[in-house]
Amino acid sequence: MNAITSQKSQLGFVGIGYMGRPIAQRLLEAGFKVAAYDRHRAKAEELIQFGGTVAASVADLSSSCDVVLSCLASDEAVLQVYGGADGTFVNARRGALVIDLSTVNPKTSQNLSKLGAERGVDVLDVTISGSTPAAEQGALTLFGGGDQGCFAAAESIFSVIARKYFYLGPSGSGAIMKLVVNTMLGIGMQAIAEAVALGEKAGLDRNRLLAVLAETAVVAPAHVAKLERAMKNDYSPQFPLRLMNKDFGLILNLAAAAGAQMPATRAASEVNAMQSKEGKEQDFSAVILQMEKQASLSQES
Repeated sequence: MNAITSQKSQLGFVGIGYMGRPIAQRLLEAGFKVAAYDRHRAKAEELIQFGGTVAASVADLSSSCDVVLSCLASDEAVLQVYGGADGTFVNARRGALVIDLSTVNPKTSQNLSKLGAERGVDVLDVTISGSTPAAEQGALTLFGGGDQGCFAAAESIFSVIARKYFYLGPSGSGAIMKLVVNTMLGIGMQAIAEAVALGEKAGLDRNRLLAVLAETAVVAPAHVAKLERAMKNDYSPQFPLRLMNKDFGLILNLAAAAGAQMPATRAASEVNAMQSKEGKEQDFSAVILQMEKQASLSQES
């Protein structure tokens, strides 16, 4: 496949959400031509100020683009966008490239690749590690699965939106790697939440505890900013709790299929689910609140 360039390639982007919007914006600011589609048209229209155009439908977008990128919230949304009479595969040009950035079941990525091949469309599953600020700064990490030549051809896109990008192997490999990474992300956040609740209950000042914990070598860079925001009681969503819950479900399903035991992941998933019942959109770091709440209830009893 020929290398993709900002001068020659028309991009389409489906899903202008938490991650899709900053990614699409960076591509526009780098000189790529981008047509956007979102079921909430106003979200796609936000990109007009950066030089983007708005597609009336997935079909219209797919028929006019060399590369179709998507960043969607669920397997069902991905299958709906790519399948059916109004979907990408029926309407895309032969020789087009699909880059699905969504976090989905690896089997979904593999099915997309097969469906695309039947229509002469190459498909990459290129999953994202990083939250909204990293997307805004072009500092994401990407994990790619699919044809290695297609992955290499798309490096001009990856270099705009990511600081690091890795080819992992055949279709589904990018999806698997994302779930491996998010296992550590979710369990790590749960461990921090428990440690914070322990320190508070044992008598440490909350803000001092959080500040010092953020300076230790045992806290991963992805979690440091969460501690800084927790000091301000800021749990506004950068990586929403509901998406972490969805990912935990995908992880546990993959583990069951692969025969892997995941006791810590299962426990962290249960705490995430408890916090989700609070009913408002929060960042996944809000599990800190859940563990503080449980510690407080334990103290009262």
